[in-house]
Amino acid sequence: MRAERIFPYGAAAGLAADLLIGDPRTGHPVAAFGRAAAAVERRLWRDDRARGAVHTAVCAGGAVAVAALAARAVRRSPAASVALTAAATWAVVGGTTLGREARTVGAALAAGDIEAARRRLPHLCGRDPGALDAQQLARAVVESVAENTSDAVVGALVWGAAAGVPGLVGFRAVNTLDAMVGHRSPRHLRYGWASARLDDVAGWPGARLTAALAALAGPDPAGALRSWRRDAARHPSPNAGPVEAAFAGALGVRLGGTLAYGGRVEHRPELNPGGRPVEHADIDRAVRLSRRTGTLALAVCAGARLAAGALLRRRARRSGAATGAAPEGRRG
Repeated sequence: MRAERIFPYGAAAGLAADLLIGDPRTGHPVAAFGRAAAAVERRLWRDDRARGAVHTAVCAGGAVAVAALAARAVRRSPAASVALTAAATWAVVGGTTLGREARTVGAALAAGDIEAARRRLPHLCGRDPGALDAQQLARAVVESVAENTSDAVVGALVWGAAAGVPGLVGFRAVNTLDAMVGHRSPRHLRYGWASARLDDVAGWPGARLTAALAALAGPDPAGALRSWRRDAARHPSPNAGPVEAAFAGALGVRLGGTLAYGGRVEHRPELNPGGRPVEHADIDRAVRLSRRTGTLALAVCAGARLAAGALLRRRARRSGAATGAAPEGRRG
């Protein structure tokens, strides 16, 4: 098997595993990484950017190193390499769990059980649900589905296509660190700076691909592109902005506005302000759009990996011809 086929086969198998079984209830590798990162934080924490940068380097660098060693150990076996890629993909993506949690909140809202919806919302995002009404809860879920389509699916596939298993694992490690320490709480405003900035860089290509594919897969491509172009820069996150704006335009709803994180209130500009308020039925529409976007992302990333491999082989043949080297398989 040619090397460039390992990622497409492995990623497809990993996404199929996620679709069939979702995340494990206990013993998830990402949760284990989170516990290790928390232990490192307990030892290193100071209200200091340099200490936070060391924390980021140790945790993200350690995860990439372990993944690289594992990939190197199986590199001579195509079957083992595909299996490792599939396992890594399954471990780092979370599309099925994302959809399941979103629909759980949506079902509670449809039943009129606001308290159940509030209790479930923290499984999706860190927003304070205590004072949210039904419309605000639905909006929070749609925004979380949009952002996590990039963070939990598309971004990982982009880095997997670029760098194999280390890319998959490294992206998820960076994204997890950002969720743990990359926010603006008093404890992490300085310490989490490096994790937040690294996540911005790592998430940039996946966010733009997510926005483009959401526009392509959604019911209103023109509206998605218009909202992305007009409103994305108004969002405080350089990566969540394009994704949420594209989802808002594609679904014809209005996102953004006032929200609260851990007692801190933010007043964000509205995305697609001409859209209607989010309703609980839009949660299922957002989940379906997320799944279509993830499927398209697999096709794009797999195709890019295959095309890159073919280009490299072509260049190698031309280089061999220019130097007079015998074609592979006819040496000696």
